[in-house]
Amino acid sequence: MKRAATLSALACLLAVTAAAPAASDTPAAARGAATAPASAGKASALDTVPRRGVLRVCTTGDYRPFSHLDPATGKYSGVDIKMAGDLAKSLGARPRYVATTWAGLVGDLSAGRCDIAMGGVSVTLPRARAVYFSEPTRTDGKTPIVRCTDKDKYRTLQQIDRPGTRVIVNPGGTNEEFARAHLHRAALTVHPDNTTIFDEIIAGRADVMMTDASETRYQARIHPELCSLHPDKPFSFSEKAYALPRGDDEFKAYVDQWVHLATHDGTYRKYEDAWMK
Repeated sequence: MKRAATLSALACLLAVTAAAPAASDTPAAARGAATAPASAGKASALDTVPRRGVLRVCTTGDYRPFSHLDPATGKYSGVDIKMAGDLAKSLGARPRYVATTWAGLVGDLSAGRCDIAMGGVSVTLPRARAVYFSEPTRTDGKTPIVRCTDKDKYRTLQQIDRPGTRVIVNPGGTNEEFARAHLHRAALTVHPDNTTIFDEIIAGRADVMMTDASETRYQARIHPELCSLHPDKPFSFSEKAYALPRGDDEFKAYVDQWVHLATHDGTYRKYEDAWMK
């Protein structure tokens, strides 16, 4: 009798065990919820910016025609400054500019010091590993700007990369990266202030700067002594876009749509023409 009761209890235990789902049978959604990263529940800037009433914009302020800080007034201007105002308005907010540098731009954005980075930011693969990029606003590429008296001396990389050529760059951005990757014999100087770097060429303390064609066009327009060389056929291809926090898909989707509309309804072109023509 006792043996029969023991066998009966064992049979019940086996039945209950067989009925319970194995760990591998747990629905994928349930397993994912258990292992989801803590950042999965982080609020999107698409919601926090309207609640805050402020869009925090990281910008260098040293890159006309896209972003320029007037040291006398403390006010920003430029193509992307106008665009920042439009983006903020679309979110029921106002823009607040956060000063950054080219070397620190990605780190400032990733650390949450701003909601977006704007001001002639070039899309690069190293940057794209740390941040999202919006739909591009324009195409660009590196091309030389020189004194007009030297416009026939520095048209190619071979002509530039010679002993005795003095090339000047601003630190921490794609201009320095391009120069270091392509120049091996020319003398390279890193000038800390991108707002006065073109004065160095005019004064004869440097010969060449290779920067985005859009910037060479603008600087040649305001400095008759300088000539932009073949801006329609630059040495490289790049795109400019706005940098966004990695992982905020909702905000990226919104900014992508906003950029798409602005670059197709004439808004972006209007702001660019005001500086470039």
